[in-house]
Amino acid sequence: MNCNVMVLPSKEPGGIRLVRIPEDMESHEAFRHATGVIAAAEEANPHFTWDDIEDALEAHGFRALDFVLGPALD
Repeated sequence: MNCNVMVLPSKEPGGIRLVRIPEDMESHEAFRHATGVIAAAEEANPHFTWDDIEDALEAHGFRALDFVLGPALD
C-alpha cells in the first residue's frame, strides 16, 4: 500500500506524530492545511490534548499512523 505521509514535528521526541495525507490532497498543501486544522483545534480548546488534535485532523481526512521512533544516536 502506497500512501503519502507527513511528520508533525515536536520539541519532545514523544510528541512527534506521523499522519497519512488524504488521497485527494496534494502533498505540497498538506502541511499548510494540517497546521491550520491544528491551530483551529488549539484555539477552540485552550486545554487541548493530542486526542483533540487527532479528532480534528481525522475530520479533514488525515489519519494518525503508529510508528516506532528509533533509539537516540548520541
